[in-house]
Amino acid sequence: MIYVTGDTHGLEDFHKLHLFAGKHPELTINDYVIVAGDFGAIWSERTLVENLRYYTELPFTVLFVDGNHENFDLINSYPVEIWNGGKVHKIKPNVIHLMRGQIFEIEGKTIFTFGGATSIDRDFRIEGRSWWSQELPTYEELDEGIANLKQYGNKVDYIITHSCGQRALMYPKLRIHAGVKIACPESHLLSNFEDVVEFKHWYFGHFHIDAQLSDKYTVLMNNIVKLGEYDEY
Repeated sequence: MIYVTGDTHGLEDFHKLHLFAGKHPELTINDYVIVAGDFGAIWSERTLVENLRYYTELPFTVLFVDGNHENFDLINSYPVEIWNGGKVHKIKPNVIHLMRGQIFEIEGKTIFTFGGATSIDRDFRIEGRSWWSQELPTYEELDEGIANLKQYGNKVDYIITHSCGQRALMYPKLRIHAGVKIACPESHLLSNFEDVVEFKHWYFGHFHIDAQLSDKYTVLMNNIVKLGEYDEY
């Protein structure tokens, strides 16, 4: 089984995964919960062991795209591997970072991932300690994503990102919560995929709300939904 949820922010919003595991004792390491950015558990050397302990004790495998509140220096210190067709940082056997612009084949489904976003509070953070410039996607990562999608005929089953494109931002349920994030550059970049990729559904986090915007877009925070469905589990 494959499920998707929103930001976890290290241990701050970890409780939803703990509760989910308790409600579903049948899940194993061969089941997956994908965190749509702001994973946040790989934040500092000082807290790394303790943070990851909670995640590794979960019965299922946690996959995550990166958000904006991540320590990219620490994440990128892990070697790049190929896993299910795409590039990853394998943090632990059941904790895996899905890198930007990759396509993964999991349980017969194709999933395109593209993390990153703008920290609107970066002026109150310290670069290299609580904010990293790598939070913003690059055009090189965009080009890699476009090239990978072309290999699949610009057609995937699902897209999972942290932020979203301009089209998704126009839905009233999201627009009233988006605020200044509407003007952030990654939304224009992600619109490249809205325009050319055929997909069944797009899931993202970042906005700290739960809403099914349409039959194509779902924004997540606390809800954990089965991939391809919209109801909370």
